[in-house]
Amino acid sequence: MRKLTNVLVTGGAGFIGCNFIHVLLQKTPSFKGRVINLDALTYAGNAASLADVESDFGGSRYFFERADITDRAAVEAIFKKYDIDTVIHFAAESHVDRSILGPEAFIKTNVMGTFTLLDAARNFWADTNADGTKGIRSDVLFHHVSTDEVYGSLGDTGYFTETTPYDPRSPYSASKASSDHLVFAYHHTYGLPVTLSNCSNNYGPYHFPEKLIPLMILNMLEGKSLPVYGDGKNIRDWLFVEDHNTAVWAIVNKGRTGEKYNIGGENEWTNIDLLHRLIDIVAEKAKLDPAKVRSTITYVKDRPGHDRRYAIDCSKLKAELGWKQSVTFEQGLAKTVDWYLNNEKWVEGIKSGDYKNWVEKNYTAR
Repeated sequence: MRKLTNVLVTGGAGFIGCNFIHVLLQKTPSFKGRVINLDALTYAGNAASLADVESDFGGSRYFFERADITDRAAVEAIFKKYDIDTVIHFAAESHVDRSILGPEAFIKTNVMGTFTLLDAARNFWADTNADGTKGIRSDVLFHHVSTDEVYGSLGDTGYFTETTPYDPRSPYSASKASSDHLVFAYHHTYGLPVTLSNCSNNYGPYHFPEKLIPLMILNMLEGKSLPVYGDGKNIRDWLFVEDHNTAVWAIVNKGRTGEKYNIGGENEWTNIDLLHRLIDIVAEKAKLDPAKVRSTITYVKDRPGHDRRYAIDCSKLKAELGWKQSVTFEQGLAKTVDWYLNNEKWVEGIKSGDYKNWVEKNYTAR
């Protein structure tokens, strides 16, 4: 039986991680434990995203530790200080464009950081078996959050399943594939209890505005051009971030040890079709002229090695754990646009940082 009492969330100040902490502490009454958020607060980490959690739970059920997951001493100290029994590992460098421009940070964080966490967990959770041999406690869990990009690119048909061979195409996806393999190596070699999930493209509140949906929303509101890679026909499967996180929690609670689960939105859109639908929603809510907004669409040179299509088969997750999506794409997009319209202070805080200067030199949309 998993304890799920002292839960270490890595990357909890990032987009998916902060949404997960909100779900766990504010919307999961069955969870009575503590959340320890380990985040280095790099450019995409924003402590302001958890100001309400800090106010409501800080010092009792929510604790923040600023540290780098590659810092072995810091990680080990956190395991000991909070008696960690569960790791939910979101922390990662995650932007494909940045990985093309500077791959070293992706190898350091995604590969070496994951290794550091795994090895710290293995040592802290060490136990002695009944026969006197060394083993690992059975009431603990290391859950690793990964991406569908490790599978490579699909043709016009078919879906990624849990048995799809890995075929990463960018430094980012290669670093995530490497970390996936490390997780299962620690399970098979040392008996570390692990689960792993591969998700499709997330969208929703608190999304750093270098990714496609928040970037386009904010550019529309500011009257800027809407840059689209290549012909705009690249296809992605879009997943509302809260649905992703309820799936992660279902896996952590009920998923089989040593198994991986794909998490998808079952919701494929070409980038250009998505943009047109987003224009309709933003224009209606922000009182903009949709025709004028559409006139700012600009096609730009495609990203090197840009995968053509991703699509997730999440039937295993649904059949085994009873999970399902809670919103349609239309509902999720509307919620997302509303959030950005109602959170100008958060947006301005992001723009005043590293992002503002970096985006001037690099088009950034996943």
